[in-house]
Order: sequence, then structure tokens, then C-alpha cells
Amino acid sequence: MANRIADELVNRLADAGVERLYGIVGDSLNPVTDALRLNSKVKFIHVRHEETAAFAAGAEAQLSGKLAACAGSCGPGNLHLINGLFDAHRSNAPVLAIASHIPTTEIGTGYFQETHPEILFKECSHYCELVSNPKQFSRVLHIAMQNAVGRRGVSVIALPGDVAGMEMPSDGAPRSLVDHIPTVRPGDRELAQLADLINSAKKVALFCGIGCAGAHDHVIALAEKLKSPVGHTYRGKSFVEYDNQFDVGMSGLLGFGAAYDAMHECDLLLLLGTDFPYDKFMPTKPKIAQIDIRVDHLGRRSKLDLGIWGDVGETIRALLPMIEAKSDRMFLDAMLRKYKEAVRRLNVYVDHVGKRTPMHPEPVTAALSELAADDAIFTADTGMCNVWSGRYLRATKDRRLIGSFSHGSMANALPQAIGAQLCYPHRQVVAMAGDGGLAMMMGDLLTITQYNLPIKIVVFDNSALGMVKLEMEVLGFPDYQTDLKNPNFAKLAEAIGMMGVRIENPADISSGLNKALQHSGPALIDVVTDPNAVSLPSHITAEQVEGFALTMGKLVLSGHIDEVVDTIEANIRHI
Repeated sequence: MANRIADELVNRLADAGVERLYGIVGDSLNPVTDALRLNSKVKFIHVRHEETAAFAAGAEAQLSGKLAACAGSCGPGNLHLINGLFDAHRSNAPVLAIASHIPTTEIGTGYFQETHPEILFKECSHYCELVSNPKQFSRVLHIAMQNAVGRRGVSVIALPGDVAGMEMPSDGAPRSLVDHIPTVRPGDRELAQLADLINSAKKVALFCGIGCAGAHDHVIALAEKLKSPVGHTYRGKSFVEYDNQFDVGMSGLLGFGAAYDAMHECDLLLLLGTDFPYDKFMPTKPKIAQIDIRVDHLGRRSKLDLGIWGDVGETIRALLPMIEAKSDRMFLDAMLRKYKEAVRRLNVYVDHVGKRTPMHPEPVTAALSELAADDAIFTADTGMCNVWSGRYLRATKDRRLIGSFSHGSMANALPQAIGAQLCYPHRQVVAMAGDGGLAMMMGDLLTITQYNLPIKIVVFDNSALGMVKLEMEVLGFPDYQTDLKNPNFAKLAEAIGMMGVRIENPADISSGLNKALQHSGPALIDVVTDPNAVSLPSHITAEQVEGFALTMGKLVLSGHIDEVVDTIEANIRHI
């Protein structure tokens, strides 16, 4: 058989280190899936929904740093990829998507399932191109992979089925993929400016993001020399929080501790590798210097007195000899005391679990953190699972936590766990799923059983869209259409061949979680939690208090005083 375009695609994916292609087979994708059948180097992972394919590929790329791939058949098939691709792109995950297309002779005629993927995917990719001629293919594939790896994001190839089945031109010589990432160090002039700014400040605070991955020891060395409190973003938690005596927690809507106070009470704020999106939490009084490898992030979210274009670790390494050590710990110690007190208040439902049912979600996450492996990979659904994972999962050097941190999609935890487990088959993978998120992508529980992936899914079953409900109440709206009528998820899991554990009594938290975590195969833990449990951000505005009070008043006047009482009773210890 002559070498087809599809065969060349699979060979080149294998050469680039791609081990799996996530998707659903069908029609215009047939030449590609046939090439996969013939080439054992790349395995096809058959998911139940293409959105799962893109999320799984994105998770694999985030965790491994290597190129990952997904595919969808023409029209609706590849269109289902778009949400997961948006998430991968905004997470800087190198993913190549194959958007199979209708026959070239039918493009532009309103043919069955016709879309224009080269237009649809432009906003969620660095490179998106249609292959309409076999002689294009080799170069287009190279450019697509190079963009995904080099610019850290998504590339999309729209590949018509008839072109995929055509013979590969003999002059289509492959090009080697450059996948090593260089370090970028700022110039001496910029380093001197930064050193002068630091040396002239009395109180310096560090706020660290995902750009501090791999720079943990450099950040700690800088904090030690400057006696600086260190706050972090949600994405930066995995890389900054562990083994950090200067840690003061997280800022933002999910935040806790004293990070917000440190950022507002310092003389100089150093933003290290963060593109923190919530500008209302950023200070205006202190001077701000920002270090980031992505130049377009400099000054995008806050005022900027000095921007430094460079890798965080390399910049700190070059900077340390140029700055004067500070001896005054008053600011640092004050923030550490605030952090300790904030954590004490945060742990009231962990330290005193009680017997009230439905139980609070905080002790569930705290117990999960203690019982899970030190190198566990956690995925967290967008919503309240972000709150509980950000606050109660303990970071270690080898643990990882991923979610839809920048895109904020529902239903990401389950599909991301699939990609994580396939990428790291010998590590413990735990998905923290909301009941709304799980229900949205529940079909891919079957993907887990089909491949017998030992993923543990902890479902926070509060029968509500919890974060949406809270957002409504803070804005002064009584919650509406946020209630969910849920099945017994544990029994549902058992029906499809998974271990199912249901926890309704707070006394059973540790034993129930441990039973599932020790199980060798997939398991789902259905934890029935209180829908009225409220998460308080690190900084509460007068408008938020007024909005919440207005909501409670509206509920009383409309005859729903029982809901107000339930909310107060559920959160009395916080008060």
C-alpha cells in the first residue's frame, strides 16, 4: 500500500513523541483511524464525547510539557472539541487538533455537516489551516506542531477525508521538530533597575503564579533575602506553596490567608510569572514590578512601574547577587500572624467536624489531602471544587493540581483525569467533581471503565450549582434554577462496573475515602454535602455584604425564611 497522507500524519506524530490520539472515530476521519490501526506507535483513545478528547489532551500536555493530540470527524464531531481546545490554549498546553473535514469537492456548497473549521478554531489556536492539496501537508503539519510546542498552545489542522486518503508526495521531506524551551534572561540594565527598586523598598511582597513552575527554590531564596511574604495564585499553588516558610496564602475570589493584605500593605509588590485576572484585587498604592516570560502579560492586569521580560528562575538567579539582604522581619512576621489566624478561622469545620448532616465540604477535602499519595495528581471542577481544592489540598513537591483555571469551564475534572491517568498510569489520579460538572460529562465514566483507569472521582454532591447560587446571592438575587435532582451516584457507578462509595455521615469521611483510594480500579465516592455552605473570599467588599443581606431579606419576604435559617445554621462557625 502506498504511503497515504494519513499514514504520514501518524508517523510524524509518533516522531514528535505523541503517544495517544483522543477522539471518536467516524466518516471523514476513517483514513486517519485506519492509519492508527496499522501503526501501533500511537494509540487511539476512544472517548464518549469529543470535548473530553480535547480536555484529556490538554491535561496530558500540561502535565508532561509535551505535545498531545486529539481529533474529531467533520462538522459536529470536530466542533465538539472547541471548548476543551479553548481551555488548552488558555492554559498554554501544546495540543495538536485534527479537525477532519468534508470532501474538498463539496466545500462551500452547503454539504451535509459542512462547517469551516479553519475559521471556527482561529480564536483558540496559534495556528489553524486547511490542507486542500497533498503537497501542502508536510509543511502545514510541521508549522502546526512547531507553533503548538514553541508558542505553548493549540494548533489545528483541517484535514478533508479525501485528502487524508491520498498518496503522500515523494518530495514531502519531513522537518525536525524543535521542542527544547530556551531560558530568557533580562539584560544587565533591566536587572540593575529592578535591583535599585528592591533595595530602596522597606517592605517587599511576592505574588507568584504558574510562571514560577521550576523556580521554587529561587523564589524561596529571594523571599529569604528580602524577608518577604509570599502569596500565590490558584495556578501557582502547586509550585509555590510547599516547603515555604514565607507562604501567606492565596488572593482572589478563592483566596485565603494574608496574601491580599501583604499585597496592599507593602512598599513594593513583585509579580512573578502571574497573569492574575482579577484586577480589583490588585493594589494601587505600592510600586509594582513584574517578571514574566510572556511579554504581552506585562502590565496587562495592573499598573506597572517596571516590567521585566524573562524567565522567573533565571531572572532571580541573576538578580540575587545584586540585591541587599534585609534584616527587618516586622512586615513578614505581621503577615505570617495574619495568615495563621486566617487559617485557624478557615479550619473551623475541619477541626470540629461535628455530626450535622448534610456535612460541610471542608473536612472532606482536608481528609482527602491527608489520605492521598504525596505524588497524586488532582483535577478540580470549576466552581466550589476550586474553592475547596485551593484552600484544603496540601501541596507537596510532587503533587499536581490542574483545572480549568483560565477558561473556567464546567465539567473539566473528569476528562482531565482521563488524560492525566493515561499519561501517568502508575500515579494516583483524583478528580474533585461537582455534581453539576459530573452530570454534564457523565458519559465518559464509560471511558474510564472501558480502559480500566484507576481514577478516583470524589463527587461533592450538594444538589446545587453551588458557585452560581453564591454569585446570585452576593449580587442581591435570590437563587433561581440552581437546584439539582441527583441520583445516588455511587449506585450509578456500580451499575457500570466501578466501585461506588456513598458518604452521608461525617464520621465516615476518612474510612469511605480510604476504601476508595486503596481500591486498585476506578472508584466513585459520592459525598453528600451541604448546599448552604458558603465560601468567603480573602477580601469582602461592602457591595458583596450589601448584596448578600439584600438576598436574605428578599427570601424572608417571599416566604423562604427556612432557607435563610439553613444558611445561617450551616455557616454559624464562620460567623
